[in-house]
Amino acid sequence: MKSKFLFFLLMASLLISCSSDYSPKPQGYFYIDLPEPVYLDLSGFPDFRCSISNQARVEEVKNEMTGEKDKNKIEFNLNYFRYNAQIYCTCFRINASDFPVVSEESRRIAYFQEQKAKGITEVAYSRPEQKVYGLIYEIQGNTASPIQFVITDSTSSFFRGALYFDTAYNRDSIAPVLAYINQDIHVMIESFQWKR
Repeated sequence: MKSKFLFFLLMASLLISCSSDYSPKPQGYFYIDLPEPVYLDLSGFPDFRCSISNQARVEEVKNEMTGEKDKNKIEFNLNYFRYNAQIYCTCFRINASDFPVVSEESRRIAYFQEQKAKGITEVAYSRPEQKVYGLIYEIQGNTASPIQFVITDSTSSFFRGALYFDTAYNRDSIAPVLAYINQDIHVMIESFQWKR
């Protein structure tokens, strides 16, 4: 009697538990808390000043061989520790005759990722009164560096930046962070000034 009851209870639970309205859940990603950025003045460098997010930490880069700073260029990283991202920045002096070569080299580096990219969008900035000209390369797809940019006065100074994430990523999973840092890059370029 007891085994019949258990058998009917098992069969009833199987019939009740099977329903045809099941649908698979879409894959989701963790919620990323993005605080409202506060922009601070970055003025400790001799050639330029600009605004950066309080979420980024400035780390100066020294020559690996000598352990000292390179006198011909300024290298530093804007490290977003919380989001495993860094913007590698380099600023250096150029001759007016070198501008086309340096500019084309930066363009070549950005478009090198075109093989894996789904497309590249260029956003130009121009503030002739301050002699600030910028170009942002927004690279779609799962590429090593989704955003690269240059800022120049077109005669003697050149600034280059590239965003990298410290881990392999899926573009969809980092979309909010990418948009957040992209906004910081736009603010950086909009506030950029050469020191003369």
